[in-house]
Amino acid sequence: MKKVYNFSAGPAILPREAMEAGSRACLEFQGMGMSLLEISHRSKEYEAVVADACAIVKELLGVPDGYKVLFLQGGASLQFAMVPMNLLGENETAAYLNSGVWADKAIKEAKLFGSVNVVASSKDANYTFIPKDYAVPADAQYFHVTSNNTIYGTQLQRFPESPVPLVSDMSSDIFSRPVDVSKFGLIYAGAQKNMGIAGTTLVIIREDWLGKNKRKLPSMLDYKVHADNDSMYNTPPAFAIYMALETLKWVKAQGGVQAMQKRNEEKAALLYGEIDRNPSFKGTCAVEDRSRMNITFVMNKPELEGAFLKEAEAAGLSGLKGHRSVGGFRASVYNAMGLDGVQALVDVMRNFDQKNS
Repeated sequence: MKKVYNFSAGPAILPREAMEAGSRACLEFQGMGMSLLEISHRSKEYEAVVADACAIVKELLGVPDGYKVLFLQGGASLQFAMVPMNLLGENETAAYLNSGVWADKAIKEAKLFGSVNVVASSKDANYTFIPKDYAVPADAQYFHVTSNNTIYGTQLQRFPESPVPLVSDMSSDIFSRPVDVSKFGLIYAGAQKNMGIAGTTLVIIREDWLGKNKRKLPSMLDYKVHADNDSMYNTPPAFAIYMALETLKWVKAQGGVQAMQKRNEEKAALLYGEIDRNPSFKGTCAVEDRSRMNITFVMNKPELEGAFLKEAEAAGLSGLKGHRSVGGFRASVYNAMGLDGVQALVDVMRNFDQKNS
């Protein structure tokens, strides 16, 4: 089979070991004579999957006591609404940093449930940088940030100091580096980029924030209901949680998030080095805010972009076309992408420049 490197932004590349485990589980799970896809979520075998998935999240991120790990549904997009619905009263204010499309969507949802203070925005600059000079109001209930912006290729290189607890959408860079969870009241992340397949969403929430808002909530939208039922208030996305467990087992086997950080820094340095060196290409965002997960770039001669994309695809490089709002190219180099895949892309870039310079 021809080797194909998957640079898609999500659903994204998975470790082969996780896919092999998932394939076996689909045929028969733990000698039960049945597939994981058909066993009861109330069976002791599946309850152990959820418990193990929660435990490895806590282990890898060093989650301190006083936090609950949840596996929910609806993606990060549902969390845009669940966060303010659960945490923000009608006469209360939340602070938000607008650094990309997903942050902008989160702000829109939050305004349905209370007052929103957008402390800074780079929207007018097409989100080519992450704002840095702003003040977070001390009376805010929380300060929401998006840690990595998949479309624009920007990333918070360090989380801001804040007088109020942080809430963060970490969908596209969770488990890619160490995080001090104690600074956060809540972290959420869709699974389909760095921790498995589409279908489940990770939430890490302070236990004293469960039931924080006195608003009457539908049961399915209440963090406390899900926490009280250990993520199984209703039938959970069973296979997606299992794949998250297997993906995180792989992260642990590689050396954990510290090893992932080193691996991701090496990949990013290689590709950004080529973008900056190669006269045919240029980056699209502020150098100090460059993402190690989603690397965006364009050609100095836009008329050659189609030819380059065709050549890249012929070389087995998939998913490189940039988002329509940025254009050009986007190489998503999540944890499971190896240095060999980035080197293959660099080789195509060098060869293309030599032929067309």
